[in-house]
Amino acid sequence: MDFFKLQENKTDIKTEVIAGSTTFMAMLYIIPVNAFILSMSGMPYDALVTATIFMSVVASILNGLWSNTPIAMSVGMGLNAYFSFGLVKGMGIPWQSALGVVFLSGVLYFLISITPVRRWLIETIPVDIKRAMSAGIGAFIAFIALSQTKMIVADSSTLVHLGDFKDSGVQLALFGLVVAIFFTLKKVKGAFVLSIALTTLVAWLFGMAQMPESLLSLPASMSPIFFKLDIASALSLSMLPLILIFLFTDMFDTLGTLSGVGMRAKLFDDKGGSKALQRTIEADAAATVLSGVVGVTSTTSFIESAAGVEEGGRTGLSAVVVGVLFLLPLFFLPLFKAIPPNAIYPILIVIGIMMFSEIGDINYKDDATKYATFFTVLGMPLTYSITSGLLLGALVYTLVKVIKGELREISPAMLILSLVGVAIFFVL
Repeated sequence: MDFFKLQENKTDIKTEVIAGSTTFMAMLYIIPVNAFILSMSGMPYDALVTATIFMSVVASILNGLWSNTPIAMSVGMGLNAYFSFGLVKGMGIPWQSALGVVFLSGVLYFLISITPVRRWLIETIPVDIKRAMSAGIGAFIAFIALSQTKMIVADSSTLVHLGDFKDSGVQLALFGLVVAIFFTLKKVKGAFVLSIALTTLVAWLFGMAQMPESLLSLPASMSPIFFKLDIASALSLSMLPLILIFLFTDMFDTLGTLSGVGMRAKLFDDKGGSKALQRTIEADAAATVLSGVVGVTSTTSFIESAAGVEEGGRTGLSAVVVGVLFLLPLFFLPLFKAIPPNAIYPILIVIGIMMFSEIGDINYKDDATKYATFFTVLGMPLTYSITSGLLLGALVYTLVKVIKGELREISPAMLILSLVGVAIFFVL
């Protein structure tokens, strides 16, 4: 296993396998969720299940082998909803043409990724802003989990309020959260996987989830969506803004994820960090190009990789384990579908708490950092977008520096992010 430089990264095979298994369990929700969202565009659900699994396998293994980082990849949330409800249903664009948009944005993304531009952006963002990104992603992850478990629910008057703790589903999630916190505080190896397994068992025993009637199933064919993209129809001036939206959203979602998770695990801090970062970006971009061909939206680095990082994952072996494990749902889908979501989401709350702790190391004596941190951390969960929170923070950071006459202190990366924010919020 010298290929993954385990000793150099102060880890071992057991730790990496546990980390990869944890990340896999935290990401498992993407299969049914992504398939459901994209099926709203008229694409067949079963084919989308297989395509989502396929991209999760290929992208995660590719990144693990190419960059040797524990960053797992799959079809990103956000753009899949924009694809179905914005492009196809909202604008009446056929899903084949919309896949052409995904493909072309991926090609542009890849061309950018093979230059130092993307890596330079990440490396020149001030360290305290990276800490704010990590905290913001933590808040975002936790908010997703709290809302999905119905611990927090929508309210027409106050936007959100506390859920019904008498509900059995909420109680199951609370049980899972307590178990996850207990195992984590006791520093039990594989705490998250054990928590999911125990919570699932409780759900089965008390009838809150159905045990699988069978274990095996044959994978559905991808042929209805594979290579069905229409590139020609996407090559028009009217499609350019859509291509740019996909490009920018995918780029900056990954920028935020790599900065936040990387900061937490110190993945890109050593002398080889720049190369590892560059290769992670290249793998992400290459997978995005393939996504349009396979029949799904842009692939991205997953914030759930933080779950594996917290379990000690430090190398690409962890990402490879994720990719290999994603083969299982192809044949054991009934078993994985029997795991209740409320057994998985509590793990994301604990991960969110861990990532949010980065906020304590931020230097609040700098006014630009202080204001930018506020908008970044709150922006991500409140806008339901890593990209929006990141760009809001950058805009506020630059604005404060301008007001205080500290123009020379604005890093080029923050200035570029601010300009992109202006373009996305006020033009595109």
